[in-house]
Amino acid sequence: MSGDNKEQRIQTDILVAGGGISGVVAAIAAARNGAKVTLCQDRSVLGGNASSEIRMHIVGAAHSKRGTALETEAREGGILEEILLECAVRNPQRSASMLDLLLYEKCRAEPNLTLMLNTAIIGVRMDGNRIVSASATRESTEHSFEICANIFMDCTGDGRLGKEAGARFTTGRESSEQYGESFAGAVADTYRLGSSLLFTARNMGKPMAFIPPVWAKRYSEEDLKYRSHASWEYGYWWVEFGGLLDTISDNEFIRDELLAIMMGVWDHIKNSGHHPESENWALDWFGFVPGKRESRRFIGQHVLTQKDLEESVHFEDVIAYGGWPMDTHPPQGIEAKEIDPCHQPHTNNVYGIPLRSLISANVENLMFVGRNISATHIAFSSTRVMATCGVMGQGAGTFAALAIQEGISLEMAYKNQELIRKTQQRLIGQDAFLPGIPASDNLSSQATVRASSEQPQGQASNVIDGYTRAMHGTNGVRLDLVVPGSHRWMSHPDDQAPWIELAWETPVSISEITIVLDTGMHRRLTLTQEDQLHKKNEWGPQPETLKDFRIIAYAANPDEAARQVMNIQDNYQRQVTRHVGLEQVSKLRLEVLSTNGLDHARVFEIRCH
Repeated sequence: MSGDNKEQRIQTDILVAGGGISGVVAAIAAARNGAKVTLCQDRSVLGGNASSEIRMHIVGAAHSKRGTALETEAREGGILEEILLECAVRNPQRSASMLDLLLYEKCRAEPNLTLMLNTAIIGVRMDGNRIVSASATRESTEHSFEICANIFMDCTGDGRLGKEAGARFTTGRESSEQYGESFAGAVADTYRLGSSLLFTARNMGKPMAFIPPVWAKRYSEEDLKYRSHASWEYGYWWVEFGGLLDTISDNEFIRDELLAIMMGVWDHIKNSGHHPESENWALDWFGFVPGKRESRRFIGQHVLTQKDLEESVHFEDVIAYGGWPMDTHPPQGIEAKEIDPCHQPHTNNVYGIPLRSLISANVENLMFVGRNISATHIAFSSTRVMATCGVMGQGAGTFAALAIQEGISLEMAYKNQELIRKTQQRLIGQDAFLPGIPASDNLSSQATVRASSEQPQGQASNVIDGYTRAMHGTNGVRLDLVVPGSHRWMSHPDDQAPWIELAWETPVSISEITIVLDTGMHRRLTLTQEDQLHKKNEWGPQPETLKDFRIIAYAANPDEAARQVMNIQDNYQRQVTRHVGLEQVSKLRLEVLSTNGLDHARVFEIRCH
């Protein structure tokens, strides 16, 4: 946009406010599913707490207690998986700014998505309980905007859009009695999780002095006895402060205190004499934007509770899932010197997140995604992490786009069971995972499957069983909601030219083919500057993934020559889709040319429509 018109009006289907992980994924999902989307981000980069401004790693259900090869593959999948796989390949240097760029590229690549950086939502215009438009300002260009939309989605974390619209919200911690939560305290209070500042440091190969600012805090080894600080390449999440304050209105003061705390911790490492091996280390970067954990939480059509998570309640309107521990911290942060800095009981299973927890209780066309969803403080302590926020974003964005497509208002759409089922199937088709929701049949389910070889745990017929990950193992999906099995074809390691084929007795017409591959989803995969965490990554193409493969189509008429319809090279993504436009097909053969390292081929699904 350019010119002298400093007040501009924008018409869109969906306004997504906030460009953190939840907002980026929600906007991309909605745009890919046909909606016209405007994404407003008040910073110059995308990613929120994962951006180069803050540099927190993206974590979710696949943590240290949840992940077993061929049994429990809890990594989130979908658009977030696509982004992280690309980051692992295109960012071998592990640059935080490269993730900024990848998120920016992903948004710029969507023709239905208008990205507005440095643009803050500051108000709304209402018609009763319905948002008509949002007011936004961009100080860098001195522009103001009125953005009209059918559905408004608050992914701001702090809930600025919803607050301006008068959406009901809560802050602080509920009492144990209010929702029957054993992890909550006896008395409700206004306290919350604090904010953190991170740093990175490098070994410079020579002695490096550190002169702390005069306002830096002072810490002894006794002060930090519950806070590990034996490695120095990446800062500490426990540099935390502000939980006793208002993390919105007091944010600037919290930032100043966090800087003093962080400098004091580094001063202790460098100058206390307890860590002489730090002599050659120096600060390389440190944040000035607090990584905020908690502020407002909206009240939705359903409030998620500790019980929902612990019992892994199956919601008929599930559109996402979580599995991070219920990770609460003392609100005093680093000042709570005599106790552990966190309490992290994990659930036995991953749990579903219902659409209703993302729908406002009192503003008709408002959704919210991210750490501000409708959850108690205890439930929020698990749902707040960014990978979980990302899959919520894909669920919300897809649902909103389909509601727009069907011409159904939001206040009616979340009650429409047919639309919810359609959303769930669309999500599964776009590589989301929903506990307890099976995929619908496609043309492949009518085929007979053969392969050049197969392993006992990876039979060829698995590619048409409708499941694209194993989640029956320890800490996976609740056993009554899951079908056991590896759900993938695995060729024999001795098979030098593996292939798998689908054959139809009655010829079929195929417009689209999707191949779902193995990307090692039992492991973590996240950009991090922390060396110990990075060692848990396979950074680069995932070895299980097919690198080069092709698909040959055979016509029912034997006089017609076989036709190569897909030729994929240098692949590292989990899901590959191609539009093919084939008539009268009797057989498809997938020929594996190479993997990214594994000694045999793996394919989860060959899906034909």
